[in-house]
Amino acid sequence: MVFGTIASCIQYIRSGMLHALAVTSATRSDALPDVPTLGEFVPGYEASQWYGVGAPKDTPAEIIDKLNKEINAVAADPNVISRLAGLGVHPTPMTSAAFAKFIADETEKWGKVIRSAEITAE
Repeated sequence: MVFGTIASCIQYIRSGMLHALAVTSATRSDALPDVPTLGEFVPGYEASQWYGVGAPKDTPAEIIDKLNKEINAVAADPNVISRLAGLGVHPTPMTSAAFAKFIADETEKWGKVIRSAEITAE
């Protein structure tokens, strides 16, 4: 059993070498529409992998804005969207402020999990 990303497992699932039991995202994957979410069996369960681009905190705003504009342009390119969709990946372009909020929300969500499970650093 493995909790792998769709992108790393999809070729094995499609070839029949791996059987997908569920996806951990809140909604079913467009790339694997017949595979249920884990939340369909364990209500409220959601864990998604995401990637983002960060920069040092003292990076000038104009550089952040330029990077954000260019990265979002690539993420909105139909060829990129199509290629990533085939891997079960969906780009989510957002402003740098929205990304900062997303990171804060993820930190809070997983912080609650860590505290409730009483996980500590060794």
